[in-house]
Amino acid sequence: MSAKSAGQARRDSEDSLFVQSLGRGMHVLAAFRGAERPLSLAEIAARAGITRSAAQRIVHTFRQLGFMRPADNGPGFLLDLGVLDLTYDYLRLNPLLRKASPVLLELRRNVRERIDLSLFDGQRMVYAARMQSKREMFFATLVGNTVPTYCTSGGWSVMAMLPDDEVDALLRNADLQPLTPRTLTDPAAIREQIALARERGHALAEEQILMGEVALGVAIPDTDGRPVAAIHVAGSLSEWQPEEFRRVVAPLASEAVRAIISG
Repeated sequence: MSAKSAGQARRDSEDSLFVQSLGRGMHVLAAFRGAERPLSLAEIAARAGITRSAAQRIVHTFRQLGFMRPADNGPGFLLDLGVLDLTYDYLRLNPLLRKASPVLLELRRNVRERIDLSLFDGQRMVYAARMQSKREMFFATLVGNTVPTYCTSGGWSVMAMLPDDEVDALLRNADLQPLTPRTLTDPAAIREQIALARERGHALAEEQILMGEVALGVAIPDTDGRPVAAIHVAGSLSEWQPEEFRRVVAPLASEAVRAIISG
């Protein structure tokens, strides 16, 4: 699948300030999104929507700059530490994350469950801070992991702060595929959860992303009242009844959001 849509490519070509070569380079980096193994030059070219020769030149440049490297065993290429340096600087300089960090630590001490902060990016919520519990798998604990907005507690809480027309647009353009047997994919059912989140000030999701998991989300607004992120608290249904989880966690998560906003 190409990293760049035809519509986006057309808009880029019509923008006199847009640097086409730099854009192609960024699409090469984005080609690794969701990859399960090292990528060959042909795979990078196909995913980035460029020719193989262009991919070869860009990969060589990124290798020289420390952003890509050959795979250790076998053919193909991987991202290198230079990308992680940029990630660190993004997280370090993000004012929301700077304010949220001590609040999240305190919330983790109080609830003793997994605490996440995810950033709202349209159809996805991007994890920017993760404080794991003993149950998590490796990939589920990584910063930068993403989950769909339409089926997560944080996504529902974010959509609860949006006007109805924006919610309708998000659901209309979402790829409503189930991640578990219980994932809600009916827009009407999702809107019911959004309505509940508006009423309660938080959203509760049961087994939407992982079987056996209950998660509570509270949206974080910016100074204009627009949702930009959410706090998620996740627990195990083997240890919690959903309503008990909501009763215990919702006040603590809501207070954490208030502390971040006023901090």
